[in-house]
Formats: sequence, C-alpha cells, structure tokens
Amino acid sequence: MTRTLTFAIPKGRILDEALPLLAKAGIEPEAEFHDKKSRALRFATNRPDVSIIRVRAFDVATFVAHGAAQIGIVGSDVVEEFDYSELYAPVDLDIGHCRLSVAQPADLADEDEAAISHVRVATKYPHLTRKYYEARGLQAECVKLNGAMELAPSLGLSRRIVDLVSSGATLKANGLVETDIIMPISARLIVNRAAFKMRSAELAPMVEAFRKAVGVRDAA
Repeated sequence: MTRTLTFAIPKGRILDEALPLLAKAGIEPEAEFHDKKSRALRFATNRPDVSIIRVRAFDVATFVAHGAAQIGIVGSDVVEEFDYSELYAPVDLDIGHCRLSVAQPADLADEDEAAISHVRVATKYPHLTRKYYEARGLQAECVKLNGAMELAPSLGLSRRIVDLVSSGATLKANGLVETDIIMPISARLIVNRAAFKMRSAELAPMVEAFRKAVGVRDAA
C-alpha cells in the first residue's frame, strides 16, 4: 500500500499565493482547510496519497529536513537561514516576493560603519545577519525576536533590525528607514533529499507539476 506523502505549507503571507499553485499542480485541500474556525493542522486533499500540514514558516523547513514531511513550500529566507543539508530546493515558485533588509531609525541612517566594530541587531535571522555583517568586517550581536521587530530601536533593545520588508510601510510607521538589502526573497518548493531518492516515482512527477505551474522557473 502506498504511504501518504505529507506536504508542509506555511501559515501567513505565502499561503494565499501558494494555494492557486497547488491547484495547478493537482493538489487541493479538503473544505475544512478553508474554515478559519478549524483548529486542525493536518488535512486530507483531493489526492488519497497526499495530505497537507499547515505550520509556521520556519517549521516547514524543519519538518521537511527531518523527514516528517517529504515536500513543502517556504520562503528562500527560511531555506538560507537554516541551511539544512537535507533540503533540496528545485523550484523557485515566483511568489511571496519581498526582501530581507537592514533598517534603523532615520536619524542614525548615515552612521559611519568605519567608526564601529560591533553592532547590536534585533532579528529572527541570526545566521544571515551575522553572515552579512561579517562580510562587512563587523561583529553582530543578534537579539532574537520572533515579531514586533520594529519596536526594538525605540525601546533601546537594539539600534538596528534585520527583517522582511515588502512595501516598507511598517518601517515608516515606526520611524525606521531601510538602509540596505541583504537578499531578495521568493517562495521555493523544497523536498527532503532522502525522500526524493527513495520515493522518486511519487515526488519527481510532483516537482515537475510545480515547474509547469510556474512556467519552468528553476531555483538558483
């Protein structure tokens, strides 16, 4: 009997854009998935061999990397932050576009980095933040936050933040300006490498279906 494939998808900003792609690839969640009152986290689909779990974006990568889910959708920010060797990201889905940026209060935007050697940064991306500042010859002390990053400078927690930026409206509303872009972000289809080898007859056609759904746009 064929084992069910578990497909992990993220709550939040990517979900609405991901659902049409799932449908194009032949996967549609059961009606309860769309019920905002439902507390369920796992759902059946129109395919008896595929179920969906809906979890936090950062957890999508962990579920897939450890094989609890075999395939998933997540932002490239999460893929790069965790850098799991077990993950294969074969398709850029061309959705969920934003950028990972540095921001700080407007009156500090012209601060001379040559005069400092250490920065304190509030972020939920400590790996990418340290990597960015190391390349600039600075040591970054990262204060890990999971949300409300924009409050950190005004409350004295840090002078800078590193976070996802789309329109920049939230930064502006909190007196911050974007001073540098670390990397552009888009959503990726991710697959567990071991599962892809062992269950290629099931997963390879699914990956190909997503390639076709987005016009054969491979991830870099």
